Amino acid sequence: MSSKSLPTPSSSTKTFYATNSPWEGAYGHYRAIRVGQQIYVSGTTAADPDSPPENPRVLCPGDAHGQTRATLNEIIKAIQSLGGRGAESIVRTQLFIQRHEDAPAVMAGFTEVLGRQHGGDIGSTAILLVVSNFSDPDMLVEIMVDAIADAS
Repeated sequence: MSSKSLPTPSSSTKTFYATNSPWEGAYGHYRAIRVGQQIYVSGTTAADPDSPPENPRVLCPGDAHGQTRATLNEIIKAIQSLGGRGAESIVRTQLFIQRHEDAPAVMAGFTEVLGRQHGGDIGSTAILLVVSNFSDPDMLVEIMVDAIADAS
């Protein structure tokens, strides 16, 4: 995984966070980008970071709850790498699932990691959408978040 800062044409600075995800390399996007205090995390799945790019594997196959927790933990790492506190920095969560019956398991994983019952600064808006397919049939959930880092 790497993080680097590159200037944008408007002379402001974006900070990029990349992982060894096979999809980031193949499609040319970053896992997350920070602009000012805003952190945007792209669609993230439970892809096994140790699997080869030519044959990526998914963690927790068949387990929507496990994939949700693994995905949120990867997202939290990205936020922390860009200067956010972690779960406390997340303000909006978009969850995508391909099977309606996985909704309770996915939302249980969401609640365990980001639920407002944790108190303090942990809490997020959220939407759960059912979609028809992901790029890998073993993927059951994909999550995008927006976060705000504390002012320095």
